[in-house]
Amino acid sequence: MNVLYCGDRNIEDGVMLSLLSLLKNAGEPLNIYIMTMELATGQKLFHRLPPSLGDFLDRKVKEADPRNSVRLIDVTKLFLKEIPTANLETRFTPMCMLRLFADLLPELPDRLLYLDNDVICRKLFFEFYHQDMTECELAGVLDYYGSWFFRRRFWERDYLNSGVLLLNLKEIRKTGLFQKCRELCVRKKMFMPDQSALNKLANSKKILPRKYNEQRKLRKDTVFQHFTTSFRFFPYFHSVTVKPWHTEKMHSVLKLYEYDSLLTEYEGLKAEYSRTE
Repeated sequence: MNVLYCGDRNIEDGVMLSLLSLLKNAGEPLNIYIMTMELATGQKLFHRLPPSLGDFLDRKVKEADPRNSVRLIDVTKLFLKEIPTANLETRFTPMCMLRLFADLLPELPDRLLYLDNDVICRKLFFEFYHQDMTECELAGVLDYYGSWFFRRRFWERDYLNSGVLLLNLKEIRKTGLFQKCRELCVRKKMFMPDQSALNKLANSKKILPRKYNEQRKLRKDTVFQHFTTSFRFFPYFHSVTVKPWHTEKMHSVLKLYEYDSLLTEYEGLKAEYSRTE
């Protein structure tokens, strides 16, 4: 199975935790690719993930199965050739748009599972990963909130959340989907630019059951749980953002103890990596 993460040094915690959850539920060898870059924009500075992290994670996944691998890919030069100028200063960091450069990397395989770093895998995902993707660019789950407000046709909910996407890179390279998305991000400011561009321009996509990208609360059939920002109406309207590596908030805010053993393992992994730096 081929899996893609994207981001700068801020995703270290999430990638470690998410990767550990994948190792427990893959059932076959994992090839992990992590796209990263260095960027200065306005008053913000984004630092690429260090090679030491890639080397460390590669050693650890090979302990579980020698066929596993982790590869870090610096795409700074590619990004600077097509800077998404219109969306550099939005509340969504430029790192969100890195996945749109995946088609330019010949080393990436035709089938690729993209995951945000705040996604935890809870069950085997063999059936999800190996589904038929013939002439389909991507497959994903409806965005819990956005699908009610953003849609191509008024009568049809078709707006996908981009945190869990099964990508058919062969078809995407053929249709030029990512190239079109990059061009749109260069010239048009958008809310959630990468996600909006993908939904606007994808010609062929599959809408999958909620269990493959649960964005609200844990359910019995949840395969991937995505810790996005949610909204609460009682005792007053407010937003709630808790990431899975925030152990205390997982307990106190979400009342979620499902991943305690995974979090303990993650803390040990994080401490081990800190000793190697």
